[in-house]
Amino acid sequence: MKKLILILTASLLSSSVWSQESDVIETNIALPKLSYLDSLKATFINHNTSNCIDERWMAELSNDEIFQEMLSDVMTTNIDSLVTYDLSTDVLKSRLAKLDAKSPFNVEYTPGLENLIKTFLKKRKTSFERLMAISEYYFPMFEEHLAKYNVPLEIKYLAIVESALNPKAKSRVGATGLWQFMYPTGKQFNLEVNSYVDERYDPLKATEAACQYLSSLYTIFGDWSLVLASYNAGPGNVSKAIRRSGGSQNYWNIRRNLPQETANYVPAFLATLYIYEYTKEHGLQPKKAPMTYFETDTIAVKKRITFQQVSELLDIPVSQIEFLNPIYKLNVVPFDVAKPHYLRLPKNKIGLFVSNEEKVYAYVDYQENLKEKPYHSSIVATVSNSDSQSTVVYHKIRSGESLGLIASKYKTTISSLRKWNNIKGNNIQAGKTLKVYGASAPVVQNTPKASNSGYYTVKSGDSLFSIARQFPGVSVENLKKWNDISGDAIQPGMKLKTNG
Repeated sequence: MKKLILILTASLLSSSVWSQESDVIETNIALPKLSYLDSLKATFINHNTSNCIDERWMAELSNDEIFQEMLSDVMTTNIDSLVTYDLSTDVLKSRLAKLDAKSPFNVEYTPGLENLIKTFLKKRKTSFERLMAISEYYFPMFEEHLAKYNVPLEIKYLAIVESALNPKAKSRVGATGLWQFMYPTGKQFNLEVNSYVDERYDPLKATEAACQYLSSLYTIFGDWSLVLASYNAGPGNVSKAIRRSGGSQNYWNIRRNLPQETANYVPAFLATLYIYEYTKEHGLQPKKAPMTYFETDTIAVKKRITFQQVSELLDIPVSQIEFLNPIYKLNVVPFDVAKPHYLRLPKNKIGLFVSNEEKVYAYVDYQENLKEKPYHSSIVATVSNSDSQSTVVYHKIRSGESLGLIASKYKTTISSLRKWNNIKGNNIQAGKTLKVYGASAPVVQNTPKASNSGYYTVKSGDSLFSIARQFPGVSVENLKKWNDISGDAIQPGMKLKTNG
């Protein structure tokens, strides 16, 4: 008998333990409620898309290190100082002569150019290997625009000297972007700069502007080496250098009369041209670019949208959006009816955006409505209620306001206000916000709603404050005194004196 009791007890304990474990398991597998964002994205068409910009590749494209190296070399290298490197002068002369024969530039041998080429090969070989990978990303786009303006394709190497192909590059004097535009020159070629936008950072628009600028400089000087010098120093400085050199039109003959930075600028361009053309001969091993600029695309935004919102909706890191859209200074794409603004994304993300555009902007509206609204203001937004698309006004309740007063302001009814805001009685609290659907602009009372015949009949939803407002010069204290009211309570149907 004792043995049977022990077996039953063990069985009960086992059952109890299993029951508790079962409860724990059920508790652990309970699914959390989906957020609005998750619910929205679950309805996206073609939702499962991958990022097409590798994080390491993006970091390389936006690396500032090579830009600083190039800037230092152009600014500080003494190209007249002898450099030792395993490259014979005769071989170099022969190669430069071949480049000169097929190029519109004066690719002439000088000891200074030899020293700079050897400096780059000796100190910056790894940097050039990295640049050659990055250039695969930008060069197809550069070449398309250069050809459009009949500018030599070799000019693409100018962006390496200017910015080391860093779209966020900024010099000590404020030159900005891939093509290093100063503010006045950028404005001259229609690059917009304001609190939200700096189009000097936009690779496409800046390249277009650079082609226009270079073409205009060629009409002045008629020599591409002088065009390069004037792009850096300004046409005025080059014209002065020509006059000071006795009217010489050869860059190497006017070089001594140019600013120090420009004196190294054209040699740096020619040295870069040489290294790119003779990559294999010098054992450089550039990596292949995993994607090009043409594998991205743009879409015009229809509402102001933040990078964070795009990131949340399309599952793309903010850092990638920043890289592809360096034009936007505040990580916000503004909306302007008069001038469209564009968002650049990998092509597969553009497809996702376009396929779900209405839902994207619904999420933007949803987040906008969550923001705290200014006191004394009513913000109108478009929302979807159970019946139809309509406007909704968010009204912040002020001290002394009643449902009746608010209803009259927005030309609606008290029962509607109760329904929209889940209010059962007439009590409302100052500081809270009410939703008003399908509302017109609030009615501003500049004249009394009722003529001051001496009496006013209290209606449902009225308060002493709302009644006093309808009669100029009448205060709540006046109403209390004239009607022998000690508190604030009034009842519908009461007749109140409205003058003494």
